[in-house]
Amino acid sequence: MHKVTGIGGFFFRAHSPQALVAWYTQHLGIDIVEAVWEQRAGPTVFHPFKADTDYFGRPEQQWMINFRVDDLDAMIAQLQAAGIAVETRPDEWDSEVGRFARIHDPEGNPIELWEPSPGNASGDRPR
Repeated sequence: MHKVTGIGGFFFRAHSPQALVAWYTQHLGIDIVEAVWEQRAGPTVFHPFKADTDYFGRPEQQWMINFRVDDLDAMIAQLQAAGIAVETRPDEWDSEVGRFARIHDPEGNPIELWEPSPGNASGDRPR
C-alpha cells in the first residue's frame, strides 16, 4: 500500500493573509519564504476530534494547529511581552506527553503550543 509521507501544506482562509504571515513570522518565528516553511522534523499528531468538542473554542472552529516548541516557558514569556494573551491549564491540558499553552492569532484562530516531555518521541497524545 502506498502511504503519504507527511503534511505537505496547511491552507486556511484569512481576511488579511499578508498581515497574518507577518504575525506568525514575528511572534512564532515561522520563517515563510515564498509560502514555504522549512521546519525541523519531529512527531506530528493527526487526530480528529468529535464534532461537538469544545477543545478548540468557538463551535464553528473547524481546526486548530499545534506547534512543537523547545521551551514553553520562554515562548510564553516572549508572547506575553508582545502583548499576546496566553492561556494555560496545567491540570487539564498537561500530561505525560508534555505541556501545552493556547494563543489565538489576530483573526481568532486557535494555536496550541506543545513542549513534548523528554522521551516522548512518538508524539502520542491521548484525548
